[in-house]
Amino acid sequence: MNKEGKCIIFSAPSGAGKTTIVQHLLKQDLGLSFSISACSRDPRPNEVDGKDYHFLGLAKFQQAILDNAFLEWEEVYTNNYYGTLKSEIERIWNEGKTVIFDVDVIGGLNLKKYFGDKALAIFVQPPSYDELEKRLRYRSTESEEKINQRMSKAREELSYAPEFDHILVNDNLEHALEEAEKLVGAFIKA
Repeated sequence: MNKEGKCIIFSAPSGAGKTTIVQHLLKQDLGLSFSISACSRDPRPNEVDGKDYHFLGLAKFQQAILDNAFLEWEEVYTNNYYGTLKSEIERIWNEGKTVIFDVDVIGGLNLKKYFGDKALAIFVQPPSYDELEKRLRYRSTESEEKINQRMSKAREELSYAPEFDHILVNDNLEHALEEAEKLVGAFIKA
């Protein structure tokens, strides 16, 4: 796969607001196109295959790993895989657009390592651990067990923030959106 285009990588613990920020940026006139991740899990209510994720199921995902179809992938939880298909990046670059990723923290670091200075990696940090837990509970999409699992994982993920190009603290959504637009716009024009 060639490395001719640029990439914007947003990573964060679950509930920090990265998806909200990415969705906002996609509505701006920045020439961005969303890289749709693949996953092995089933869709949540209102999620659409090929729009939110490529829902491959466990067997197909594992076969795609063997076929070297992924740029990066990770087993985030037991038998719960997420990854970036090489074909997604090629599709976006062929359209002459900049790829924007909404990925977990390890995936974001792997993408940054792969793309080097062709990528801008932004870590979205919640204002506090307690606020992150409130946001996850407010979503009402997770069981208590899943919330505890995500909070445990968040502690580890927060330790990786300094490895990103920028840390964007999402304590005020409006300010976070403005800062994200400035960072992304400057990187694309550079």
